[in-house]
Amino acid sequence: MSNMSANPYIQTGSADVPNERGYYGEFGGRYVPETIIPALDELTEAYYAAMADPAFQDRLLQLHRTYTGRPTPLTYAERLSQHLGGAQIYIKREDLAHTGAHKINNALGQALLAQRMGKKRVIAETGAGQHGVASATASALLGLECIVYMGSVDMARQQPNVFRMHLLGAKVVPVESGSKTLKDAINEAMRDWVTNVRSSFYLLGSALGPHPYPMMVRDFQSVIGVEARQQILESTGRLPDVAIACVGGGSNAIGLFHGFRQDENVELIGVEAGGHGILSGEHAARFADPNLGRPGVLHGTRSFVLQDSDGQIMNTHSISAGLDYASIGPEHAYLRQSERAYYTLATDDEALAAVQTLAQMEGIIPALESAHAVAEAIKRAPTMPKNSIMLVNLSGRGDKDLDTIMREIKRAPSE
Repeated sequence: MSNMSANPYIQTGSADVPNERGYYGEFGGRYVPETIIPALDELTEAYYAAMADPAFQDRLLQLHRTYTGRPTPLTYAERLSQHLGGAQIYIKREDLAHTGAHKINNALGQALLAQRMGKKRVIAETGAGQHGVASATASALLGLECIVYMGSVDMARQQPNVFRMHLLGAKVVPVESGSKTLKDAINEAMRDWVTNVRSSFYLLGSALGPHPYPMMVRDFQSVIGVEARQQILESTGRLPDVAIACVGGGSNAIGLFHGFRQDENVELIGVEAGGHGILSGEHAARFADPNLGRPGVLHGTRSFVLQDSDGQIMNTHSISAGLDYASIGPEHAYLRQSERAYYTLATDDEALAAVQTLAQMEGIIPALESAHAVAEAIKRAPTMPKNSIMLVNLSGRGDKDLDTIMREIKRAPSE
């Protein structure tokens, strides 16, 4: 993995991980049934071949420019910066990408790979619905059948995205098992893939799962960090002091971080879902809860997992469906262990307040997921000098969350 991609917007092989077996230090790997190993080997070989093929790279680059709407802008949040009185805040606008979130970067890359491999049927999972919408969008563009698994709880709180997927021609399959959220949707998607592994392509939405998925998703999402690094240099003449992103599975964060990981002076901060607080037990903060978060295996990879003393996966909670997940991508576990990145949390209430602050200060309504990163910026910026620079990745827009936001804001005064 020593060769850089021919595409200037995608980085491959620029980091020291993963190794050939898909490990990021002690994390990662392939913890899957033997029947899936040949499919993963086929996928890995196809991915490396695609990355080395200028025609594949050119097609993806052209689609990003003419379909996705890249490069997405970098916005200086002048009023918010003045209001907080500390660091100068710049926002990477993934909310302005086609479909409204960063998920299209990865979905488009993987869908092109599926087409290249001759797979006609795409399987996807989704929590907040944005990856499902992006997968359905890319499948419609390329003429692929698309099946999306989604927990029924998430379907209820993300109805606009469910309708968008149907409108795009995808079949949305409700998942009624377990907590009926993202974890269970991934279970069902993997079950489908095991059954139909020869004819189907599993378009995994985050930087997790068995190798090569964490690496592949990181590389397709690295467009965020590559663009942001160039844009912040052009705008300010230097690199940021801090780069912040929300972390569920971790694809938007790893995409941002990858552009800066060789820049040791740039502090990388991931923000997990604090839910109702660590003491409540109702959260999705894998790193922040010392009693429940520890190394384990979930969905084919070894990483940090919320689990009880018997190793049973814990139910999670977040106001944001996309962060409501019991594990985290293995590269994030590696970055934390190697102290290259720092991870904190924002509670539901802090995220909700951040939505309102950003909307009223800058005219930008963020997704509830992204609002966790904004909440950290609001807390941290006042503690930093006024000549310091903070970069916040706004991974998605808040259209999909308006029902939840309206309900929670109405409920708050009476509590």
